[in-house]
Amino acid sequence: MKITAAEVNALRKQTGAGMMDCKKALVEAEGDAEKAIEILRKKGQKVAAKRGDNEAKEGLAVSMSNGNNGVVVRLNCETDFVAKNANFNSLVTKLAEIALNSGAKSIDELKTQDFDGLTVEAAITDQIGKIGEKLDLSAVNHISADTVVAYNHPGNQVATLVGLNQAGDNVADAGKDVAMQVAAMNPVALNKDSIPEDIIAKELEIGRDLAIQEGKPEAMADKIAQGRLGKFFKEATLLDQAFIKDNKSSVQKYLDGVSKGLTVTEFSRVSLS
Repeated sequence: MKITAAEVNALRKQTGAGMMDCKKALVEAEGDAEKAIEILRKKGQKVAAKRGDNEAKEGLAVSMSNGNNGVVVRLNCETDFVAKNANFNSLVTKLAEIALNSGAKSIDELKTQDFDGLTVEAAITDQIGKIGEKLDLSAVNHISADTVVAYNHPGNQVATLVGLNQAGDNVADAGKDVAMQVAAMNPVALNKDSIPEDIIAKELEIGRDLAIQEGKPEAMADKIAQGRLGKFFKEATLLDQAFIKDNKSSVQKYLDGVSKGLTVTEFSRVSLS
């Protein structure tokens, strides 16, 4: 069957697939555009399976908020070339929008949402066929609070969310500062009460062993370990960290100065490394 250049071009515009792929699909579908689209989708599924063992370490992380809810989404690809492509950026941004608007709180939940008539999972598979690289939806985090602030570090290699227990413009401004703090300082927990007991026990054990190795009396080792644990809390927990804009103040003291009783209820940090 003769396939015209106009038919091939129309299919290419509709699907984003390459010219030769579109022509082959139309020939196989005997000129039926809908069947050709299905063939291209099946090709995408085959590409996805073929590239399933490839590593997808590049990509983008995007966070966004509507004021009371926020999401951060990460989509991985194989190469930096694809990650820097404007179409890929648009894809990840749209995934974040779908997650925010649908209320999806997990990868599996987001994969079932609508994406222009397809599921998100099927749309990603289609993109694999077009791009020719493995794509992996690797993070979908959701936060709800009185105020949720999203921060995307330039380059979209790090994206954060911060939930706060009050509302107002001054709270949102403070939330942006704290969201930037989360991006820069990568805290492991909100405060010392949210650190698991096994991690605290391990830090105490390490601190005690180091004290003994340094020649300190064994009777003092436990006290020294407690001191080192306190330092660990200040470095690793968000509310106890030194505030990046004023290292004489902790993050919690900074928030108290903005509004009495203001604090962070939850945060999320997603990065590519």
